[in-house]
Amino acid sequence: MVVLIGLVGIAVVAVLIVVWLVGMYNGLVGLRNRVKTSWADIDAELQRRYDLIPNLVETVKGYAAHEKETFENITKARSAAMGADGPAAKGAAEGLLGQALGQLRVVVENYPELKANENFLSLQNDLAETEDRMNNARQAYNGDVLQLNNKVEMFPSNIVAGMFNFDLAEFFEIENEEAREAPKVSF
Repeated sequence: MVVLIGLVGIAVVAVLIVVWLVGMYNGLVGLRNRVKTSWADIDAELQRRYDLIPNLVETVKGYAAHEKETFENITKARSAAMGADGPAAKGAAEGLLGQALGQLRVVVENYPELKANENFLSLQNDLAETEDRMNNARQAYNGDVLQLNNKVEMFPSNIVAGMFNFDLAEFFEIENEEAREAPKVSF
């Protein structure tokens, strides 16, 4: 009888450990998937931004045809940002793109008739809206990364994370200090 009670006790403890492991594992998978989903949201907003930039440049080109170097810099920076892979590379590329867009803002300041152009104003509003959505997506992504990284590093979930090879995720940080702020598109 005592042996039977001992075996039942061991079985109950084993079942509790398995339930705990499954719960921890599922929680980590859920967090990892939230990070992936958040990154997909950022990627969608970046693509929207990349799609708006050529239209903005073409509109400005009509007024400022002699600003060829500025337009080339924006095109190069956009291509580099589109080709960057992962949060760290995207952050660096987005910093350079932000600088290039800053050059465009300087060009626009010299053309008051451009600032009144209806197409330009519409593109400017679309870009401002996209930048706001990007900022929100970036905050959500970094929050999800923080939660996942805490689980991967903190006891006791770090045991399960280590057993199943859960890695730390990268934060999405913009490398360039000037680019940390959303571009001001109030030309």
